[in-house]
Amino acid sequence: MDEQDFQRKSDAAFESLKKRLLELEDEHEFQVEGSVGKLEVEFDDDDETRFVISPNAPVRQIWISALTTSFKLSWNDQSQAFVLDKTGETLNQVMSRILTQQLGATVSL
Repeated sequence: MDEQDFQRKSDAAFESLKKRLLELEDEHEFQVEGSVGKLEVEFDDDDETRFVISPNAPVRQIWISALTTSFKLSWNDQSQAFVLDKTGETLNQVMSRILTQQLGATVSL
């Protein structure tokens, strides 16, 4: 995948993810902040927990920093999505899992 193709695919994935997170933020009491090249999900907790989702163009991955872990998702042609190789989860599935774990309530993206 060349850089332009990665940019198109990661931009589309980010827009879709941001839209869905914005739909859920009031229900689950978190805030979504977006700037060029990254999304942040901020939680109303004592630790001021924050998840950061950003593209890493040089390695053609989307990285999620959350729950003291770095999740690195690569494009999968078969799934037509960014996928966590270790588990086979798509970006939305990983986000659903870690949001559910953080909030203690089921979150489905």
